[in-house]
Amino acid sequence: MATAPIKTTTTVLDLPDPLSLDCGRSLENVRIAYETYGELNAARDNAIFIAHALTGDHYVASPNPITGKPGWWLRMVGPGKPIDTDRFFVICANVLGSCMGSTGPASSGPDGVPYAMDFPVITIRDMVRGHVALLDALGIERLHSVVGGSMGGMQALSLAANFPDRTASALIIASTARHSAQNIAFHEVGRQAIMADPEWREGNYYGHSENAKKGGPEKGLAVARMAAHITYLSETGLTEKFGRNLQDRAEKTFGFDADFQVESYLRHQGLSFTDRFDANSYLYITRAMDYFDLAEEHGGILASAFAQTDARFCLISFDTDWLYPTAESRNIVHALNAAGAPVSFVELSAPFGHDSFLLDVPSLDRVIDGFLKQ
Repeated sequence: MATAPIKTTTTVLDLPDPLSLDCGRSLENVRIAYETYGELNAARDNAIFIAHALTGDHYVASPNPITGKPGWWLRMVGPGKPIDTDRFFVICANVLGSCMGSTGPASSGPDGVPYAMDFPVITIRDMVRGHVALLDALGIERLHSVVGGSMGGMQALSLAANFPDRTASALIIASTARHSAQNIAFHEVGRQAIMADPEWREGNYYGHSENAKKGGPEKGLAVARMAAHITYLSETGLTEKFGRNLQDRAEKTFGFDADFQVESYLRHQGLSFTDRFDANSYLYITRAMDYFDLAEEHGGILASAFAQTDARFCLISFDTDWLYPTAESRNIVHALNAAGAPVSFVELSAPFGHDSFLLDVPSLDRVIDGFLKQ
């Protein structure tokens, strides 16, 4: 009988050395918050690193202490599950720039006050540098696999490309090797919503008593989340779930309240997001995603990014994902083929859009389970 996942409490690693960043600055006193599940074997070769998405955290298979909700990938990680904690030592770390324990704009800077907008602009590769520093501290030279969906997939690609000796395989789900103009445009709408909120205060909203509960520009952050959340869904899914159904009323109000169920749903998503996420972190992390361009980092040729790796790759896309459509995954597969890297690819059918990697898609479970058992 499978037992409960063996996990540590949330651990915070203080990096002993400054972290050099792509912007040319270095960041001192960096903290990385992480959780582990399962046990590291004697050979230290059974570790899987799971990289989280934009608004995710390291609570991949344990309750989030702020929201009380189960781990965001509990259906995937645990004893006997596709990412089997009876077999693998699973690590998930909060990314640099976030607000869930790792160093970010809400953290205290050298002067003892929050960095706010003095925090350096970071990249996906900077986040991965933090992950590698964590692996060094844990004494793990080479991962069994690095796994990530969405922004987590960007981190997985970056680790495999920029630290090719650190992983034996990489599993990239619903992701991309660079942001399109459309991706950047949606993020810019969200950033402008935050910065247009007078409570943003040029990023210096920390410590204001009127913002003590939620922290800063909650209205702008809620709108940013609403806009982004639309991109995570599919038109079919929205239509099936909400259609043009009215919310708790028999007739239209001929006003601007949430007449439609979909409006009420988005407002709820936006407001609940402000309870758990920092607005400045949202600015910094979306900027990191927009800057991500793996080909640009390697002379403009994506295949060159994988020239030094001997890792196996698996790419997974979803047919209803219009944020990172299947063509983006195929582009990475073609580059891996050109580099001579072993790669498998599958497009899965699911009605949920981009968020399919987080939801109940049994075919995804089978693919992940099969790939990690190789």
